[in-house]
Amino acid sequence: MRIRNLAYVSLMALALAGCNDALDTASIDLSKVTNKVEQPLPSRILADMTKKGMDRNSPIMIRIFKEEGAMEILKANQSNRFEVIASYSICAWSGRLGPKVKEGDRQAPEGFYMLTPANLNPNSKYYLAINTGFPNRYDAANGRTGNNLMIHGACSSSGCYSMTDQQVLEIYAFARDAFKGGQKAIQLEAFPFRMTAENMWKHRLSPNIDFWKMLKVGYDNFEVTKRPPEVEVCEKKYVFNQQASGQFNAGGKCPVMTTPPALQVALANYDKQYQTDYAAATKKYSDMAWYDPTEAERKAVVAKQRKGHDLAYAPTGTALAAGKMMKVADLESMMSNQSAQQIARGGTVASPTTTASIRLATAAPDATAQQTGGPLVAANIPANVPIPTANPMVPGPAVNPLAYAQNPDVETAQTEQAKKPPFWKFWAKSE
Repeated sequence: MRIRNLAYVSLMALALAGCNDALDTASIDLSKVTNKVEQPLPSRILADMTKKGMDRNSPIMIRIFKEEGAMEILKANQSNRFEVIASYSICAWSGRLGPKVKEGDRQAPEGFYMLTPANLNPNSKYYLAINTGFPNRYDAANGRTGNNLMIHGACSSSGCYSMTDQQVLEIYAFARDAFKGGQKAIQLEAFPFRMTAENMWKHRLSPNIDFWKMLKVGYDNFEVTKRPPEVEVCEKKYVFNQQASGQFNAGGKCPVMTTPPALQVALANYDKQYQTDYAAATKKYSDMAWYDPTEAERKAVVAKQRKGHDLAYAPTGTALAAGKMMKVADLESMMSNQSAQQIARGGTVASPTTTASIRLATAAPDATAQQTGGPLVAANIPANVPIPTANPMVPGPAVNPLAYAQNPDVETAQTEQAKKPPFWKFWAKSE
């Protein structure tokens, strides 16, 4: 059996040091919460907002990093850049790293989702809940199925991101306050891990690597701009921050697209450091791989946490705590044995890949940035993702970078967007 079909691999940095366990949510006595829907944020968080120049009702975005079991709330400051205002340890998420593909696979979604007020569920049986919006246009175009995938309380998950009731009380309050401030849609970005060069190298053998490289383009756009990227879908692929000659159709051909020059340059500079870091990771971990643990293995690591709780309370622990670094050959042998056992129990495994694909996955770092008839663009875009090209039909910007002001699941005409000011100027270093 080939390693490309095996459980994918990674070694992450330590989990967030400032997870929300350090905040004052643990002191909240839920029995004294008289109106959970209107429960105010803790005074400590409000004070931190003031310190960081954030308005209580300014826009937010949410980022999830499965492997380390972390959820971040980022909020817009006075310069309209988003920075972390709260971090939470995810109590439970099911499955393994990788996107949700079909109903019943127990996988938690990965991708870019937009949450509107309609996604809030104040009457959830899991205390409070926010629907992730799965399936989005990308998922639907690729035939992915499933419904009712939530961020909710109760610490029990079957395809959801489950928090403690105290945590979801805060997360709900963040969303509620942002909507009260006029935010139309909150961007939820769900990633398998932080998409650093080292993590991308260690996950290079995963069958999901092309999908993750596509997500990384959006990840990079945020890291460069500190603003939620404008997300569209065409040719069944995500595209980010693109000016376009026409409308986007999730399953149809992409319109002619172009990236604003200032953003192109910023991404190219970002990618130069990425390539340097990727080369260093290649040298450091050339013959090693990270074993991505099963959900059961993650649960075993935190089994003691269930004591004193009801049977429904089922924390899963992090993949970082339950996984381990191994020699590639040892991992291949181990996973072959596991696959044989799975087949013996009546299960199935993915079909093996060729030796050539393994050699490709373990080859040197990604090629340097590509030329597209203009300035350099980020080089980590996989080959099957549409590459922006010069667009002579559009003299000015055609999209709004304020992703929270639009619902990307509704395809709209571009004429009104063309009247808006050049959005890349929001990202200029002089501001």
